[in-house]
This record gives sequence, structure tokens and C-alpha cells, in this order.
Amino acid sequence: MEEVKRRKRIRDYGVNIGHMKTGPRNKISDVAGVKVGHKTVEEGGARTGVTVILPCEDNMFVRKLVAAAFIHNGFGKTQGIPQIEELGSLETPIALTNTLNVGKVHDALVSYLLERCEREGVPLRSVNPVVGECNDASLNDIAKRAVTERDVREAIAAACEDFEEGDVGAGKGTICFGLKGGIGSASRELMVDEKTYTVGVLVQSNFGSTRNLTICGKNIGEQLAKRIEEKKLDEGSIMMVLATDLPLSDRQLKRVIRRCGVGLSRCGSFMGHGSGDIMLGFSTANRLESEKTGGTQTLTILKETKLEAAFVAAAEATEEAILNSLAAAHTVQGYSGRVQYALEDLYSEEELRHLLVHPC
Repeated sequence: MEEVKRRKRIRDYGVNIGHMKTGPRNKISDVAGVKVGHKTVEEGGARTGVTVILPCEDNMFVRKLVAAAFIHNGFGKTQGIPQIEELGSLETPIALTNTLNVGKVHDALVSYLLERCEREGVPLRSVNPVVGECNDASLNDIAKRAVTERDVREAIAAACEDFEEGDVGAGKGTICFGLKGGIGSASRELMVDEKTYTVGVLVQSNFGSTRNLTICGKNIGEQLAKRIEEKKLDEGSIMMVLATDLPLSDRQLKRVIRRCGVGLSRCGSFMGHGSGDIMLGFSTANRLESEKTGGTQTLTILKETKLEAAFVAAAEATEEAILNSLAAAHTVQGYSGRVQYALEDLYSEEELRHLLVHPC
């Protein structure tokens, strides 16, 4: 059997983002119970796919998670945000795909939840699937709407803790800072009252002007833009999904996920006019029981003064997740013949280390 080459991450080039300790995998799955599955669709003109984030093993429709959403710039077509904003809860896995496949993936999640609830004897009359997107039409023949219900189910079945990054799943056809982007993830650990908690982030990167790309405060984009003759505007989209086991209210969680924008900015994004910068977050610490179980429920939440480290963790993990999406990606040739080069194919490893390594 042919050995699969391990995809590089930004730390393989000696770049360490921030000062906080990472989780053991340095991925969103360092939050206990969280898994991620991909299905990459690459046939005919398709260069796309679906990525599904499963926050827990049990039925989220019965025991919902505290959740929050924040739209930094709203040039996007994410489904499910209004109910998260209104109720502060998440009741389905989160799926990411391309812009024109949002409806089909939404329908697939409805079918998946209907079947699960039927098996478990749980009545389901309404459900709020959450589906995020980026437009991958530069590489993917997006009008074909190639992602099917079977693909969504295969992504769910493939969910694991040590998932791939780069041009996989929903990241197969995305472009970031004029380079091949995709899926990236990172995590940070923090202590509160002598207990360790985790903040993890997963991104689907499809944004940014090449000349603005910044790593650890150093602009490398100007040199890169000349090398690839790229004049891309600061447009596109990024989905940022944050998971944590910190006990938070939905209001506190919204404060935390807004700091994902700090990590985004540190990479060189100005959230341009044509950008959809969407932040979603959930906490596994508090579960919201069914309304039929009584008139009140008790939640444990942190004091506001304890949130400071979580803010830093969200920013650092987002920044590193974006850079991992670049470092892990492979070069992809699109359906029209366009070639989107990965960072690793534009420089030798020695050149990349020289370009990237500097005090962070």
C-alpha cells in the first residue's frame, strides 16, 4: 500500500504562533467529544466537498449546546444563524460546503436528524441545521452543485479526532491570500481555578489579498504577490468555528468568538467589501435540556474577569488555523485549467523556512 505523505503544518517550518500552550493535537478536536469529518468531491469539474463538525456523540437535538454567532462582514449565505442568535443554542452538527450547495447540505442534515430521532423515539417537528459556506467557483464548477446527501453522510461517518487539513472536504476548492487555502485548525489550553480548559478553532479559508499576507507580524505578501503576479483584492469568505469546554453563557461565548477576528486581522485581512467573515461557537460544558423536563434549569458560567485568557486563546488559535490551512494545502488544478499553487510548491523548504522563521 502506498504511504500517504503527511501534510505539513505551519509549525513544521519553525513558526510558533503566540505564547499559549496548544492541545495535544493542536486541533479543534482537542475539545473532548468534538470530531471532524470530510468528504472531498473531485470528479468531472468538481473541486469541492463537505466538512462536518460533530460537537458530541449523543443527540444534540435532545440536549442542545450553548452556542453563539457573530457576523463581522455579511457577504455570506450561512444558514441557521437567526435561531442561534435568538435562543443561544445549537441542536445539529455544523456543516461547511460551497455557496450553491448550502441548501442540499441543509436538506441532508434534516434527513440525518429525522432518522436519528426516529430511531431514538424522539419527536421532531422542526430543526435548525447550521450550514456555512465559501464560494469556490474559481476552481470548482460550482453550478453543478456536486455535493450530495450521500457525501454529507459519508463525512459524518468519517468524523474523527485526527482529521486532515488543507485542500480536503469543504476546503478542496478554496483560495486564501492568492494561494491554495482550505481547512485549518488549532487549539489552546488555559487554566481557570487550577482546572485546564481548551479552546479550539477550525476554519474554511477563502479570503484575502496576497500582498497583505502577514505571518507573526511580518508581511510576506508583497514578495509573494510579485512572485505569483497576483493582484487579488481582499475579498472572499472565511468560516471560523470555535469549540470550547469552558462553562459559558451564550452572551459570554459571543464575546469569545468575536476575538477570532483578531487572529484573522493578524494574518492580514481587512474584511473587505466582498468578504463573508462568519464566526460560530459552541460550548460542550452546559447542555440545555428539553423544554418538557421542567420550567427552569441551572447553568454554570465563568465570571467575566476569567474570560481574558479565552480571548487570547481564540485569537491565537484562529491565526494558527488559517496558517495551517495554507501550510497543509496541496496545489490544485481547477475545472477550467486554472492552477492554484500551494505555499509549499512556490518555495523550497529551505526558502520557506528563511522566509517564515522569525520571532513571533
